[in-house]
Amino acid sequence: MTELRNTERELHLFRMRLLFVGIAIFLCFCTLIVRFAWLQIIKHDQYALLSDENRILTVPVVPNRGLIMDRNGVLLAQNYSAYTLEITPSKITEDMDTLLDKLARLVDIQPKNRKQFVKLLEESKNFESIPIRTRLTDEEIARFTAQRFRFPGVEIQARAFRRYPLGETASHVLGYIGRISTKDAQNIADSEDEANYKGASYIGKEGLEKSYEKVLHGTTGFEKVETTAAGRAVRTLSRTAPASGTNLILSVDIELQKIVEEAFGDRRGALVAIEPESGDVLAFVSKPTYDPNLFVEGIDQQSWNELNTSPDRPLLNRPLTGAYPPGSTYKPFMGLAGLELGKRMPSSAIFDAGFFNLGNHRFNDDKVGGHGTVDLYKSIVVSCNTYYFMLANDLGVDAIHDFMQPFGFGQKTGIDLDNEKAGLLPSTAWKRKSSKNVAQQKWNAGDTISLGNGQGYNTFTPLQMAHAVATLVNGGKVMQPHLVKILENPQTHARTLTVNKESGHIPLKPENVEAIKQAMVGVTREGTSRGVFANAEYVSGGKTGTAQVFTLKRNEKYNASRLAERLHDHAWYTAFAPADHPRIAVAIIVENAGKGAEAAAPIVKKALDYYLLGKRPAATDKNVPKIPAAPVVDESEED
Repeated sequence: MTELRNTERELHLFRMRLLFVGIAIFLCFCTLIVRFAWLQIIKHDQYALLSDENRILTVPVVPNRGLIMDRNGVLLAQNYSAYTLEITPSKITEDMDTLLDKLARLVDIQPKNRKQFVKLLEESKNFESIPIRTRLTDEEIARFTAQRFRFPGVEIQARAFRRYPLGETASHVLGYIGRISTKDAQNIADSEDEANYKGASYIGKEGLEKSYEKVLHGTTGFEKVETTAAGRAVRTLSRTAPASGTNLILSVDIELQKIVEEAFGDRRGALVAIEPESGDVLAFVSKPTYDPNLFVEGIDQQSWNELNTSPDRPLLNRPLTGAYPPGSTYKPFMGLAGLELGKRMPSSAIFDAGFFNLGNHRFNDDKVGGHGTVDLYKSIVVSCNTYYFMLANDLGVDAIHDFMQPFGFGQKTGIDLDNEKAGLLPSTAWKRKSSKNVAQQKWNAGDTISLGNGQGYNTFTPLQMAHAVATLVNGGKVMQPHLVKILENPQTHARTLTVNKESGHIPLKPENVEAIKQAMVGVTREGTSRGVFANAEYVSGGKTGTAQVFTLKRNEKYNASRLAERLHDHAWYTAFAPADHPRIAVAIIVENAGKGAEAAAPIVKKALDYYLLGKRPAATDKNVPKIPAAPVVDESEED
């Protein structure tokens, strides 16, 4: 039996299938239309931005760092441009060692470059590129450029570098910059300046480079750059120019600085010279020095070991952080305290038999048999210990502390460098806090006696000593010492003084100040430094000092010939000139050099000769031996 086809039924099924297909196609088109509308209308801004970001790269433009000049415009820190070969780790697809081996065939890459690169790779995770070689030669640039297509993620960049043209001169003033470390990067990230350090690789590490980092750095600019799919720059679409950092004009006279550094030779020590009227620091010497250029690109291990392990400690900023007993340079201030607090008059005299007894303890003067009758003037001129043993005993430690504190002893001066040390100006309150042992908290009367001639617990920095002398000869007017005198806008050249008014005033009687100044003038005319200043063309005041490195046992006599060199006494000298209207106040210490008249005063003489008269030393010798004073001072005089 033959089955008949149902044409109508088949036609109906075909039509139903066609309808379903049509509906499915319609729904698909509707979905596409909805999706297109979502992407093109609702999400247009978001995806347009993403598209631009794939095509447009925002590149930070690092500003030029501010220049540093001395008071006469001599450049001390400057910038120069050079080409650097840099690697962006995120764009590297092959093994890094293999890549470096390939690059080494085109560019000279030493093992030290690789070590530095590995160190930076570990520390600088937040930066886009890391240098493998800086300061490329023209030939190296040409060789790499010809093979550039083989090294995706490796680029040649033009960078600004820091240079200190005078090398070691004033290194403790300037400090140095260095590459941003992990710790630096974290500090930047936690600060409000994070955006301003985009693309930056360097930051101030020491000295003025560190303390004035914010103004020296400048303001970072930005460029919008169109790139290809491979990341190559095609054109710059827009640019916000960077603003160069502020220039620093120092108060330092770099020629004076050079003369003093050369006068020290190979000896260790510090000198600070200040203009009393303004607080300008004219010279800030710490010996030995170091070359800050070594640190800019990362110091090599050998150089670091030499600096860091040297017994001479060249990295120590002695004027700022070296705390020493002031020795007899403290006596003019003790004498002033006696006058101001009514314990002495200029004509008041004591009889010095060569010792002072307190209870059953004898404090000996340096001159056997003593100086006889001694008034204030003579006590400073011949540096009589006994006079100041008695005066300290009459004043008491707390009266000494309260009088000395406004001069800046035992206080940070506020100079514009980081890490300043306060030193120690002792008091009974300090003694109570200094030890948990109750028996050691009590101040002993004998402790006061040693303070009178600048020994005992007294420890001050050379900066504090110079600041105190400047304040004394300024009649009690306190000017904050500063190394940066002027901030200069590099675009407009507008200038701003950093310190333009006094920071305090000590109410001193002019006649008392004059009595101390005249006694210090007597030191240079008939006292312990008369041999050095015998032929000076100006009148200056001064005070020699000798600071003990260790405490002598009872009845023990100091004998330098039996001691190691580093146990010899330190040599101090403080000075001001001209006497009638001081333009410069100086404090110097020469470590382990003995008496101030022999080792320290001659260096100060050279400094004053240059600053006041423009006279330079006839010859300089970097290996200067100790300079004997001539004529020889009476051996009974202490300093």
